[in-house]
Amino acid sequence: MEVKASQMLERIALASLEKCVSKLSRISAGKWSVEAARVTFRSMDEAVGEHSSGAGGTGAAVYFEVRGEYPFTSMVVFRPEDIDTLSRGFLGFSFSKLPNLNQAQELLLSELGNIILNALISSLSNTLKQSFLPSAPKCVQGETRFLLEALWTSLDQTKKHSLVTVILDLQCDNKVTRSEVIAVMPENMEAALSAVLESAG
Repeated sequence: MEVKASQMLERIALASLEKCVSKLSRISAGKWSVEAARVTFRSMDEAVGEHSSGAGGTGAAVYFEVRGEYPFTSMVVFRPEDIDTLSRGFLGFSFSKLPNLNQAQELLLSELGNIILNALISSLSNTLKQSFLPSAPKCVQGETRFLLEALWTSLDQTKKHSLVTVILDLQCDNKVTRSEVIAVMPENMEAALSAVLESAG
């Protein structure tokens, strides 16, 4: 992706999620914030390796496939061990920690993921003046590699693509939990963003 188009994509992601967390903070018991946002050019193996060298471990992800002229995949990754902080921060009361997520906890994460990912999808739709058709959110739990590989299922896994990453924090009762928004953009969306920049210039 061209540098200017990459910067534009980063601005779209940052602005949409800052607006989203501001809304979440108004309706939640906790305070949400955007910690960081960036766009990188990564292959699947590079993305998996980068995450595995960091926190690693397992996560719970709410996953979307977006159909339309510019199909792409996106997800929000949560830490299952923070389900009590997430539930208290969003609902006002805590869910108990369990070895695996139960149905109520999956519904909570799916609702949160739906709000967060729709904010990003809506901003991209407005920028490109195209309708997107997101699938119903799917909540999955597993190792980092398994979660990230799901993002590349409809793309060439050996090629590099623009990877949008936004870190969100939720603070509630002196506890902070971190979640991560990740989206992989196809080449034709990158070209469309470049075209928008050219027409604006």
